Amino acid sequence: MAVFILLCQWLSLSLSLSLSLSPHRLNAMTPLQCGRLSLLLVVLLHYTNPLEDNKIHSLCTGSPGIPGSPGLHGSPGQPGRDGRDGRDAPPGERGERGDPGEPGQPGVRGLTGDRGDPGEKGERGSPGECAVAPKSAFSAKLSESRTMPLAAGEAVRFDKIVLNEQGDYNMETGRFTCRVPGVYYFAVHATVYRQSLQFDLMKNGHTVASYFQIFGNWSKPASLSGGTLLHLIPGDQVWVQMALGEYMGLYSSSKTDSTFTGFLVYSDWKNSSVFA
Repeated sequence: MAVFILLCQWLSLSLSLSLSLSPHRLNAMTPLQCGRLSLLLVVLLHYTNPLEDNKIHSLCTGSPGIPGSPGLHGSPGQPGRDGRDGRDAPPGERGERGDPGEPGQPGVRGLTGDRGDPGEKGERGSPGECAVAPKSAFSAKLSESRTMPLAAGEAVRFDKIVLNEQGDYNMETGRFTCRVPGVYYFAVHATVYRQSLQFDLMKNGHTVASYFQIFGNWSKPASLSGGTLLHLIPGDQVWVQMALGEYMGLYSSSKTDSTFTGFLVYSDWKNSSVFA
């Protein structure tokens, strides 16, 4: 064992001298030096195998080596696993109301829905205007018993009613009183006998038409006729009036008549869709 230790010391010394040499000197080593170095390596390998974990505790320790250069960056690692869900936090305070957004574009028209149920019956409406067209017409003639002559400016009272269903003509005064507003036509036919005749058609005291017929002492009566359209409103009155005292030849008999006729042509009630 002592011989082994001495051999190791000798070989270590020789190895140290060899290792301290520069690379140029290593190339110039003699065969004897190379053999010593080889022998030392063999002895170390032989006697260090039984040692625990190939560690040499009693041998000389070399000086620390020069730090190596930094290695290259490694490749990126794989993504880690998702962490556990955190605990629910208490609800935060309600934020302020945001500004209204811009209106969106109109959507596609939907399908027609089903017919709804009938609604409840409504209340009865107020009575409407009569759907029957208004009427106003009359015709009267002078009876044979009327006393002649008539005074000038006096209304001729045609006292024999031919038609007066609405009662708008008054045979006691000889005047027609308007009840339905609108346009009327009035006509007068007079038999002229014994003297000339002139009469006027009056509206509310104003002459609207005048008629004249001269009598030439003929053996038979002559006739005088005339008519006109008048626009009347409710309350207006129309009648026939003698014009001059010397022209009073209005006559009536069983063979010939003098008549006064009037009727509504059309109504102008503005508030009625039926009569407008």
